[in-house]
Amino acid sequence: MLTDLQKEILKLKDEKNAIILAHNYQPKEIQEIADFLGDSLELCIKATEITDKDLVVFCGVDFMAETAFILNPKKKIVIPDKEAECPMAHMLTPEQIKEAKKRHPDAAVVLYVNSLASAKAEADILCTSSNALKVVESLKEDKILFGPDNNLARFVANQTDKEIIPIPEGGHCYVHKMFHEGDIIFKKEEHPDAEIIVHPECNEEVQKLADYVLSTGGMINQVKNSKSKEFIIGTEIDLITRINREIPEKKSYPLLNDAICKTMKLHTLEKVKNSLETEEYRIFVDEEIAKKSLSAVKKMIEVSK
Repeated sequence: MLTDLQKEILKLKDEKNAIILAHNYQPKEIQEIADFLGDSLELCIKATEITDKDLVVFCGVDFMAETAFILNPKKKIVIPDKEAECPMAHMLTPEQIKEAKKRHPDAAVVLYVNSLASAKAEADILCTSSNALKVVESLKEDKILFGPDNNLARFVANQTDKEIIPIPEGGHCYVHKMFHEGDIIFKKEEHPDAEIIVHPECNEEVQKLADYVLSTGGMINQVKNSKSKEFIIGTEIDLITRINREIPEKKSYPLLNDAICKTMKLHTLEKVKNSLETEEYRIFVDEEIAKKSLSAVKKMIEVSK
């Protein structure tokens, strides 16, 4: 049952000819009013398909809204809270990439989509956690500069013969860094029959104890298609909200109840309504940066097809 505020937002959305895109880490009340829910790759692909809407309200973090703008520079892209930034994306600067290129001139640059537009402009191609290995294997170069998440870089390095060089040193997602081996051992004692699924941004020792290492979209598909009835999920808490809402016949438990992305939670229903009413806060990317970034985004989408 939708609340009065949710109904107001849906009515306003239709009046404004708008679409609401939301990441899997958004809370339940925003998931319920979104036109489309997805992981980074799914949201990128969805952004390329927006042709009949005048306004895009992006409930995610800054780099996601920037990517939507890069793919739709003539549309109004708004984010409900302008402080919704991804700390990991801010760990890698264009200057760091240029410096790494000088040290490794024979390397291709693969950037996680979780990076700012200014950094994306220095990339040969982008990737997400769901297609990182496929992207790396698609390149002719044997040496790859890969950033900003070091754990995803290691995850790919363990599956390819190519040399993966993480940039910057120490790049990470603070939410996925919360998980430790002991959390898995403890949860497995509570739910001995549950499959353990963790995100590739988790530390390597956590990945090794899991049954599957998957993107958030991959986690949803695994829960849907697995014969198992119980799952321990190692990622941001509200992915489990979505899974339990969409697949109620199975039981999914968070690996850690405190795994919360605080900036994802800055968006509220009141702020979404304000975005629709005032068309704030507009996202803009410098024209030259957007043009350079677009090439890397399109290459990623093409490889992912």
